[in-house]
Amino acid sequence: MAAWRSKIGDPLLVTHHGRVELTNGIGLAVYRGIITDAAHDAALAALDDDFAKGRYKQADLLWRATLKRADDLSRAHTSSIGCRSLDVLHVASAIELELKHFATFDARQQQLARAAGLKLVTPAR
Repeated sequence: MAAWRSKIGDPLLVTHHGRVELTNGIGLAVYRGIITDAAHDAALAALDDDFAKGRYKQADLLWRATLKRADDLSRAHTSSIGCRSLDVLHVASAIELELKHFATFDARQQQLARAAGLKLVTPAR
């Protein structure tokens, strides 16, 4: 992510629910025994630092339009892709924010983003 972020130069837009996903994912990594409590605390501190230093920017949305867009995407694609609701919301949010690129590790979310016309950014793990 850092290499891609430095290449584009602009901050990475993150919605409020996207930030919750990041925070929750870090917590789940502890629960699943993937990282330690110390790594959890360091990851949350790094996330907060990314926002504070402007590497990530909080994006605000008009929720009524975003939810309508999510409903449209779900009707068009969920039966063939198997998207979860939050995945659909992430893609709908990107569209409503008029973004051209979409970053995710999730295969179904990638399929939906591609189907919705977004260009995928697949950061190295």
